[in-house]
Amino acid sequence: MQKVKIPITLHPGKAAQHRLKYDGIVPLEKLTRLREVVQEEVGEIAVKIHCKNDDQGFAVIRGNLSTHVTVTCQRCNGNLGLDLVQDFVYSPIGEDTESDIFPEDYDEVALDENGEINVFELIEDELILAVPLVATHNEASCSYSAKPASFGVLKAEDDKPNPFDILKQLKKNS
Repeated sequence: MQKVKIPITLHPGKAAQHRLKYDGIVPLEKLTRLREVVQEEVGEIAVKIHCKNDDQGFAVIRGNLSTHVTVTCQRCNGNLGLDLVQDFVYSPIGEDTESDIFPEDYDEVALDENGEINVFELIEDELILAVPLVATHNEASCSYSAKPASFGVLKAEDDKPNPFDILKQLKKNS
């Protein structure tokens, strides 16, 4: 399949009716919230999307994402490369649709005022969810040292008289 431009918005009903398929890339610089999580500002996300109607008549947007990002290791503060691969299945819901009738393996996505969904936001949400909450190297390759780190020497405190000693003396005298 030829690589095509991934649309920013998509009308899921029409796309499912025409059984549209997309296989392309999304530039990382288009996803501003994801750029706040990762270290690099450039890169590409490989995206495959397949739209169709399922057996129950629901419009289904199925696909997968894959990319390589660099985040900060929370243990050693070094660079940590992550290969993110995420599969997704969405079915759109309107304002009048009851969400309890959807199959369990479908995630719900709300339609905007034009009856479309923002594909870039879906991609961004999936990738943000794929990044671990606490990203760390495995212990063998992490440059973290178990010995305590010190950043200078603290001065020894001078022996200052306790200001409450006067109160102790007043209490004894009374």
